[in-house]
Amino acid sequence: MIDRYSRPEMAAIWTEQNKFQAWLEVEILSCEAWSELGVIPKEDVALLREKATFNIDRIYEIEQETRHDVIAFTRAVSESLGAERKWVHYGLTSTDVVDTALGYLLKQANDILDRDINNFIAILKDKAIAYKHTPMMGRTHGVHAEPTTFGLKMALWYEEMKRNLERFRFAADGVQYGKMSGAVGTYANIDPFIEQYVCGKLGTKSAPISTQTLQRDRHAEYMATLALVATSLDKFATEIRALQKSEFREVEEPFAKGQKGSSAMPHKRNPIGCESISGLSRVIRGHMISAYENVTLWHERDISHSSVERVILPDATILLNYMLNRLGNIIKNLTVFPENMKRNMRSTYDVPFSGRVLTKLIDKGFSREQAYDTVQPKAMQAWEEQRSFRDIVENDSVIREQLSMEEIADCFDPSWHLKHVDTIFDRLGLA
Repeated sequence: MIDRYSRPEMAAIWTEQNKFQAWLEVEILSCEAWSELGVIPKEDVALLREKATFNIDRIYEIEQETRHDVIAFTRAVSESLGAERKWVHYGLTSTDVVDTALGYLLKQANDILDRDINNFIAILKDKAIAYKHTPMMGRTHGVHAEPTTFGLKMALWYEEMKRNLERFRFAADGVQYGKMSGAVGTYANIDPFIEQYVCGKLGTKSAPISTQTLQRDRHAEYMATLALVATSLDKFATEIRALQKSEFREVEEPFAKGQKGSSAMPHKRNPIGCESISGLSRVIRGHMISAYENVTLWHERDISHSSVERVILPDATILLNYMLNRLGNIIKNLTVFPENMKRNMRSTYDVPFSGRVLTKLIDKGFSREQAYDTVQPKAMQAWEEQRSFRDIVENDSVIREQLSMEEIADCFDPSWHLKHVDTIFDRLGLA
């Protein structure tokens, strides 16, 4: 991933240095395990742990000849050793190292993402509580519907991200596996103890069954989950973008001193951060498709998945790390305009209160159809004539025969729509 969308902590996991270091750790741990079985002398294992190293340029140089990155790696490591070099890669096939190390690298990445999601949830919780009773207009199909609160919007996102955290932890657990079962998964040249020992030391799990590779349904599920988390972020960012429209201006993402919005229009304050989140989510969703394509491998393995995963796994984890932190900062520092929310609530001539008038008439004995056919023309009149719906209702003889002025006034009280906000927050455990 390009530096623009990379944060150092996550990017460091996917460097060539860290990858080869993980490979080396798998190789040494496998020798330790063989030593536990009495196959490799403990003094040789000690020498391997002390002396084994690699030079990345040398690995690349050897690979130019071998056209095989793991062989290039093991030969480069062997050059740093003495007679104990014969134990490097003992009983292993290449993917025993690569897949086991990949599970270890994904565990490192997942620890960061888990923390990021939790931090994001905490930001949403704070915003939900802060704006719990801040009224705004709810919109369906882009049209004013009924009043809600900005805190409820944040609480909705909070609950969605809690579900995403559960999904993520399940999917993350599914890829934090290793396999050291040999060329076709039968442990022909290796004892199953080696796999259990190495994975245990790495903090991962050993696959109960594998071929030469771990099965890629694990990684497809993982990528689908990352894509779903990214899509939730896209959803949140899109809502902020919509509410920042000049016609609404109910919220505004941070705009730093000295920041510029347009090379041609000095007045512009564009939601570029949220637009970036929406754009990057498309990249992760695209990677999800590639992960699904990787599930179908020939027989006990082919290498078609390898080139794909070298791109999509680092990219997706790096991008999601960036997105969670950037959007989290935007929401944490979001400017909220409660007065604009109130203004917008009244900008459509009070027609969003038509449902309350409808219900009142039904309570008075009207059939639903009769009540609907009485109220709808008045609401349409308010729209078309840009007049107060309340005034029209108050001056309608049919409605006035049923409703007193006090009852009509009650229909236009926004608090009626918000009376269960506390109940919703209590259900979410938000206090």
